[in-house]
Amino acid sequence: MGREQIAELVQSKLNEAYKAYEHPKKFFITENGRGVTDGGELYNAVLEDVMRVVQKATTEILQEVLANK
Repeated sequence: MGREQIAELVQSKLNEAYKAYEHPKKFFITENGRGVTDGGELYNAVLEDVMRVVQKATTEILQEVLANK
């Protein structure tokens, strides 16, 4: 499997994994009583969503590569 084939496989699997999940439509930023916003919840929600997609894609990529050996 060449470099271009691997790049195509990775792109394909990332696209499939992205489409496999329902992504959050809204991310909330909280504000404390002093008017300070906290982006921690937003960051964690985005990170969780991205990691779920990457994990699914990586699993699919590895399965396909190992099956072709």
